[in-house]
Amino acid sequence: MTTAGAPRWEHFEHDADVGVRGLGTTEAQAFEQAAVALTAVITDPARVAPHESVPITCEAADHELLLAQWLNALIYEMAVRRMLFSRFDVRLDDGRLHARAHGEPVDVARHRPAVEVKGATYTALRVARTADGGWLAQTVVDV
Repeated sequence: MTTAGAPRWEHFEHDADVGVRGLGTTEAQAFEQAAVALTAVITDPARVAPHESVPITCEAADHELLLAQWLNALIYEMAVRRMLFSRFDVRLDDGRLHARAHGEPVDVARHRPAVEVKGATYTALRVARTADGGWLAQTVVDV
């Protein structure tokens, strides 16, 4: 698995749930791309206009737990604000994540949401350097 080139996201197979994976040249980019992969479980991120910005902060004892906290914070914000997000700005600082999620209120006709994500799990949870020196951030989300 390489992270050379542009940051990207992907899904991976996992029983009845969905694996989300972010790849980037930095750890923060990998977290951003994992968030895009989360949105892509629900809808095509290209359909979500980044009109509004929501600040999100979280912290955890290690980077894997921080990834789960980050994705669960996004899931919470999506549910409470009835929004979807398509662009993310993440800064990591000594076990803390400071981010802005950019998106818009859900428009069912335009966004055509496929499923509701219930939460990020600890299954296949991994944040690590890749062989080419990039970063990977992945976990399985419960749908």
